[in-house]
Amino acid sequence: MSDSAIEARSAQAETGLSGGAGSRRWGETLHFAVRNPKLLAGAAVVLGLLLLGLVGPMAVGDEPNAYVGPQSAPPSGEYWLGTTSFGQDVWAQFVHGVRATFLVGLVGGGMAALVGMVVGFTAGYRGGLVDEVLNMITNIVLVLPALVVLIIAAAYLEARGIWLQGFFIGLTSWPWVARAVRAQTLSLATRDFVDLARMSGRRSYKIIFREIAPNMSSYLFMTFILLFGGAILIAAGLDFIGLGPTEGVSLGLMMHSAVSWSALSGGLWWWFVPPGLGITAIVGSLYIMNVGLDEVFNPRLREL
Repeated sequence: MSDSAIEARSAQAETGLSGGAGSRRWGETLHFAVRNPKLLAGAAVVLGLLLLGLVGPMAVGDEPNAYVGPQSAPPSGEYWLGTTSFGQDVWAQFVHGVRATFLVGLVGGGMAALVGMVVGFTAGYRGGLVDEVLNMITNIVLVLPALVVLIIAAAYLEARGIWLQGFFIGLTSWPWVARAVRAQTLSLATRDFVDLARMSGRRSYKIIFREIAPNMSSYLFMTFILLFGGAILIAAGLDFIGLGPTEGVSLGLMMHSAVSWSALSGGLWWWFVPPGLGITAIVGSLYIMNVGLDEVFNPRLREL
């Protein structure tokens, strides 16, 4: 969401937005949302894969890493995506991998969004020494090579899981969110409706979450989507180089196993193509959704 859209929303808040006007605004947003092809197409792919990740593991009877069939079998009616060179069902691995991919995106993206917003809101609203300290910490984390830190941390852990991987990704992905939220908060904190809330004796956290944050809600939602997609890409990269979860299966681990056991030279395309397409579809659809949401929330970008 652009600054102009946030400016428009804050201006509405300053002029005293009534409940009826607020309902009309959200009704207008919904009107453009259901007519935006980018948003609808991206959301359809993401929701379809999310449903597959939720229902698929319950529908397949096999454990993802169990040896259940013939070795290196191509896709067939019995094994929809074929089997690996060890006789593992690729379809069972794929649906479990989709679930793990969404989980690491939710944990990593959610934690990065939470930390970045808390730091950004606090620094932008409090100002002074608090702002300087938090800004210094943000700059330090920002210049750290996050991927190198993640590789070192993952390499020294004997047991790794999806939750721990998402936790580390979240801890290294929040700085740019904090900077963006801080900048928007600095602008909104000087508005009349915020001054009025201060004079009424409201506590700082209530002013932040009831007066400032609602005017940035669409921006924060779009930020979370970007963090969600970014966490998935980072996790896939770690999995691919062999630093993913030590147990279970993910789309990145599937690609790592395929490369490690020479699936490409062996002609076992069904082993590495589905997880690659799955990651591309999820991340690509999230970015398309974000473009569509920007057009919905920003009147200057609407083409309808």
